[in-house]
Amino acid sequence: MAEQRHQDWDPRAKNVQQNQIRAYDDMRQTCPVAWSDYQQWTLFRHADVMRVLEDHDTFSNAVSAHLSVPNGMDPPEHTPYRKAIEPYFAPEPMARFEPQCRDLARALVNELQTNQPVDVVDALSRPFALRIQCAFMGWPDSLHQPLSEWVMKNHRATLARDHAAMAEVAEEFDGYIRELLDSRRQAGEQAPDDVTTQLMQEQINGNPMTDEELVSLLRNWTVGELATISASISILTNYLAHHPALFNDLLAAPGQLPEAIDEILRMDAPLISNRRITTRDVEIGGRRIPAGEKITLLWASANRDENTFGDPDSFCPHQNAPNNLLYGAGIHVCPGAPLARMELRIFMEELLKQINGIEVSGSDAPERAMFPAGGFNYLPLQFLGSDPKTF
Repeated sequence: MAEQRHQDWDPRAKNVQQNQIRAYDDMRQTCPVAWSDYQQWTLFRHADVMRVLEDHDTFSNAVSAHLSVPNGMDPPEHTPYRKAIEPYFAPEPMARFEPQCRDLARALVNELQTNQPVDVVDALSRPFALRIQCAFMGWPDSLHQPLSEWVMKNHRATLARDHAAMAEVAEEFDGYIRELLDSRRQAGEQAPDDVTTQLMQEQINGNPMTDEELVSLLRNWTVGELATISASISILTNYLAHHPALFNDLLAAPGQLPEAIDEILRMDAPLISNRRITTRDVEIGGRRIPAGEKITLLWASANRDENTFGDPDSFCPHQNAPNNLLYGAGIHVCPGAPLARMELRIFMEELLKQINGIEVSGSDAPERAMFPAGGFNYLPLQFLGSDPKTF
């Protein structure tokens, strides 16, 4: 029998939204398996999240009533889609994309105004995420602004749980993608040989993907890429502004960037959460959860669990790497992790080549992003200029 419901917390409360990370730290200590009318169940502890990730029979990804490729699928339906997309993030395509990625990062960093307050989100985070996503997919620059506005509308609709607005936002994105698909079909053999065109040629169980499947897949890739890459850059630059010794260490040894990036993003999550739905009655942390209930896996809390990482704010990349859930775990581990890691590494390499330090700007207070986004909405920092360096 399900336990009597009472509201353990309000994920949209002002004190939560002002600083999600600290609020989740508090909940992990006081109510690690929590009910809210907004999210239903939320898991805050690393061990509880891992239990869910390792049992996809009990905790299904098919949360939404709408098609979600492949994020919202379970095996065996999930398997052929996953098999089709994983090669796009293999070492060879990553190596081919790396020079273009570096050119885009270098061009953006070269535009950076140094020795004066700069809003990192406006100057670096969002532009890089938009440019790099469009470049990887083979999409035109004319999509930068519409996609930027679309991401913000998607965040607002998700936070409000406004289903009508969410449907409208999804339809808007579908329109952009269907235009891209139609233009490639009309071009025939003259269509660009890019990731989007290649995906149109993929087959699932012997059949081409439908437009509905392609749009869903590309929507999931785009939401994930734009939101998390933008959040990651704001988080990384903010952390280095507050930890100048680490900045100097990375300047002297940029080869340490990959593990440093993963560890910083463990402490301050760019992706806040994912969801599952129970297929049977289950007990977690002493709470009885009936079948058919939604569960939010809070990466932003699990990756800071003292029982797994000790002091969650202690920078220990080698010690913490095995348990870091930055890209998830299990059969739904992020397939795009190699791309994200490469993009962030290259961006930070190019940034370090151009500056001697990052300082907190006293001009304005930063503004943290609100759920479902991580990172910052506004982040004034000052980048100390230098002569360009080579690594």
